[in-house]
Amino acid sequence: MASKISGGAVLRAAARIIVLLFFLFPIFWVFLMSFQTNQQILRIPPSIFFTPTLENYTALFSGRLQTASGSLDIAFIKNLLNSIILSSCSVLIALILGVPAAYAFARFKFRLGENIAFTLLSFRFAPPLLVLVPLVAYFQMIGLSDTYIGLIWVYQLICLPLILWIVRGYFEDISPDIEHAYRVDGHSWAKTFFKIAIPLARPGIAAAALLSFIFAWNNFVFALILASADKQPVTVGALAFVTSAGIQYGIIAAAIVLSVTPTLLLALYAQRYLVEGLSLGAVKG
Repeated sequence: MASKISGGAVLRAAARIIVLLFFLFPIFWVFLMSFQTNQQILRIPPSIFFTPTLENYTALFSGRLQTASGSLDIAFIKNLLNSIILSSCSVLIALILGVPAAYAFARFKFRLGENIAFTLLSFRFAPPLLVLVPLVAYFQMIGLSDTYIGLIWVYQLICLPLILWIVRGYFEDISPDIEHAYRVDGHSWAKTFFKIAIPLARPGIAAAALLSFIFAWNNFVFALILASADKQPVTVGALAFVTSAGIQYGIIAAAIVLSVTPTLLLALYAQRYLVEGLSLGAVKG
């Protein structure tokens, strides 16, 4: 029996290692590519043994890319700051608007409430091109074309529905009796919301905010159409690395490493809240 249990444990451990390697190897390979030149990357057969170089990272931070046809100006650091500004502000506004709305949908039943909630959710699943054409015309009319405010407004189509529906589920899992007991003591709805509801739903709010930040960070189409190079995030700015001299794979790999770092650090910082938030409500009693 012991040998059977031991054999099963070994097989499970081997399966976990294989799955882990399968998912982590592409990330590891991109990390290695960021320290290689194009010649090293494109050699056949590929090899993990090479002389590392910091040329790719130097080019990103200096803003000058040397190609076979000459030097090229790149604005990756500006694009990175744009991504931080757009994603952070979009999530902040979505939290300010979405958390109270999620609480209202969870606690109060009103006519057409479910229809309104589903309509907001449908914006998240609608193809971006469906709204881009009229948005371009409207933004040009009201002066929001190629502005941070305009992009942050459009990013609410990504963040607001996600936060609204995720946080609503967490508020519904919290017993309303706790809030009723606090209300009996003479406290207002607003004070009950800020002192009781939000602290109890904090893990779910953190998880929804993190997921919204990642989705906003990875958005490509909205910024590509509605913003110029000065306002574009890293997802669009990476197009500059496809030059007439060829695709700069090493620069692209270094840009991926740097662009993934903020979301990775944020996920590690909010890991406890993320785990609690995603597991909240998983077990019903």
